[in-house]
Amino acid sequence: MLSWKIGEVTITRIVEMVLPVAYDAEKPFLPGATPEALRRHDWLYPDFVTENGELRLSIHALLVEASGVRLVVDTCIGNDKPRAFLGGNALATPFLQHMADAGWPRESVTAVVCTHMHVDHVGWNTMLVDGAWQPTFPNARYLLGQTELDHWRMQETGDQQAILNDSVQPILDAGLADLVEMDHRISPEIRLIPTAGHTPGHVSIVIESQGETAVITGDMTHHPCQLAHPEWSPPFDSNPVAAAAMRRSLFEAWADKPILIIGTHFAAPTAGLVKRYGNAFRLQC
Repeated sequence: MLSWKIGEVTITRIVEMVLPVAYDAEKPFLPGATPEALRRHDWLYPDFVTENGELRLSIHALLVEASGVRLVVDTCIGNDKPRAFLGGNALATPFLQHMADAGWPRESVTAVVCTHMHVDHVGWNTMLVDGAWQPTFPNARYLLGQTELDHWRMQETGDQQAILNDSVQPILDAGLADLVEMDHRISPEIRLIPTAGHTPGHVSIVIESQGETAVITGDMTHHPCQLAHPEWSPPFDSNPVAAAAMRRSLFEAWADKPILIIGTHFAAPTAGLVKRYGNAFRLQC
């Protein structure tokens, strides 16, 4: 269980699952990220890329404890929800027990924010109780992006509608949702910043305390190899060109500064500093 201190704020990682992703020329996760291309960047090994060229990815939530706030950032896939992403299967993990073991029983959470509304970022918003989907965190306000919600309500794909139906609509029905703008401030130490491209309403989270700064990326970047190649966009980015331009501009802004970057899908050690690396960047952990 990894944890970081940013001034008086504590950030803790709770892992739902870790998965290696092999390069598939027909359906690549990151076009360009071939085993041969990755081998040009030795700093990626062994933490972020396996010796046979598989990308190491993690699906985890980040728990942010600040003054008066217990915030869960991104709620992973969740249990009991068959997803195309999982081959039509459903998970049955001890995720909530791991949260409780970290001192975060679900009733103690005061706020939830989803960087966007993809399958692996909203799942534990709800849990199955007596055959019905109920809010997992009954004492929390769920901060849902208005732009993001409006976008996905217009989509007709079955899997995304299932995600809205079981992981978002029950929150709205329970009256626990606050629809927020992309630059919303959660507390004096925590604020959202717009990082659209992966989805139209995507946000990242900035934590600032006692002169120290961290950024929780969400899916504005999926893997550290994108620091070396900001132009590598996954095919499931809503706007791959805009996402690539946004990545490069943010990496440029963060480079060689004491800003801790915590990747929402970065495998352990998960966090580091952005350093200039030739014409691009690398992660120094």
